[in-house]
Amino acid sequence: MSTSVYGSPLASRYASREMLYLFSTDKKFTTWHKLWVALARGEMELGLPVTREQVEELEAHADEVDYDAAARWEKKLRHDVMAHIHAYGEHCPKAMPIIHLGATSCYVGDNTDVILMREGLCLVRDKLVKVLSYLAKFAEEYKALPTLGFTHFQPAQMVTVGKRATLWMNELLMDLDEVEYRISRLALLGSKGTTGTQASFLELFDGDHEKVKALEEKIAAEMGFDRVVPVSGQTYSRKMDAAVLSTLSGIAQSASKFATDLRMLCHLKEVEEPFEANQIGSSAMPYKRNPMRSERICSLARYVMVDAMNPAVTAASQWFERTLDDSANKRISVPEAFLAVDAILSIYANVAAGMIVHEKVIARHVAEELPFMATENIMMDAVKRGGDRQEIHERIRQLSLEAGHTVKEEGLPNDLIDRIAADPAFGLTREELEAHLDPAAYIGRCPQQVEEFLAREVRPVLERYAAALEQKDTELTV
Repeated sequence: MSTSVYGSPLASRYASREMLYLFSTDKKFTTWHKLWVALARGEMELGLPVTREQVEELEAHADEVDYDAAARWEKKLRHDVMAHIHAYGEHCPKAMPIIHLGATSCYVGDNTDVILMREGLCLVRDKLVKVLSYLAKFAEEYKALPTLGFTHFQPAQMVTVGKRATLWMNELLMDLDEVEYRISRLALLGSKGTTGTQASFLELFDGDHEKVKALEEKIAAEMGFDRVVPVSGQTYSRKMDAAVLSTLSGIAQSASKFATDLRMLCHLKEVEEPFEANQIGSSAMPYKRNPMRSERICSLARYVMVDAMNPAVTAASQWFERTLDDSANKRISVPEAFLAVDAILSIYANVAAGMIVHEKVIARHVAEELPFMATENIMMDAVKRGGDRQEIHERIRQLSLEAGHTVKEEGLPNDLIDRIAADPAFGLTREELEAHLDPAAYIGRCPQQVEEFLAREVRPVLERYAAALEQKDTELTV
């Protein structure tokens, strides 16, 4: 990469080689060539004056892109599609007269965009599955490890470390559903012509409507699609781009939620992201272990969520059958959303595969709050021994406030159990009270919920996409 011009960090630092290739110049223009081959073949098979020799010549050179010739022609013609037609034609002189026959620029431009988005969603889908597999192992391992639950980031009823992971996974499953739906619903523009009327193709086929429709079906089948958009102007509806980026935004939201939770857990020293032997957490403070990867997830996710507004505004701004104010915007917004989500999922997989759980720290935090959580069970025990429920409730309220004051104002350990044991209103010994302090008694169905969730929701997905689990993880470069 040149160091004297701007280069996108998404390319130089974050995205994988696979996603970078997908939105590369080579992939774009070789796909244009393949679309021209499909068009020529369809026209030949339906009786237009296109020969097999011409189709075979186009096929033979489909993976060759002469960028010098294209640049020379674009300088002369000021039109990128016509420039590439002439450049392709220089390698295919016999086929030159029939390249792009009946089509408009959006035949290659828009159809290529749909193809790339679908392939991009497939890459994203496979990375989502990899992340789910790592979180599933984590959830299984820690399904019964009690930890403080938090509402409003204040200690609440206990959960388990594994159960919390299922919340992250559930959102990813929702995202996977969206990705699968988008993949299944993406349709080619097909061969619609300059205003979507297919008038040029109807003229070529001497008014034969069935052949015009058959041409689209042949092109779609050759490019791996089972459908084309039913109607269009010159372009497919830009709502398609908006829908795809909305799906990518959903993944960014889920990843950011996970990374934010982990950043707070890092602060609590309960769970940390991987930290390599020679990794430096701070240039000034050598002792620090900043959650840099989780922060990077949040940073990139923020970009994707904002970027998703671009195609939404573009879709709302289109005029009649075609304007060109979409072109510059979608060249940037769509690829960058895919590159950023690709990077997010690479980092997410890296973190999920190597999370470090500090069980003793978690146990200490639980012990600090458990006396408060045990008060309801203690109250029931005291009532069963003859106490007045309302009086016992009030005594616990007062003693809890006193114990809270001791913790917050004096910095001393939580002594609520000692206070209750010393209060004759409860009639409970210290040993009887401590029987209520087993954390496992306060996690409800967490272990069972994890097992059921993994069995019913996650493992079928992992089995369905077993091939994705065999793929290597993207190595992080920073």
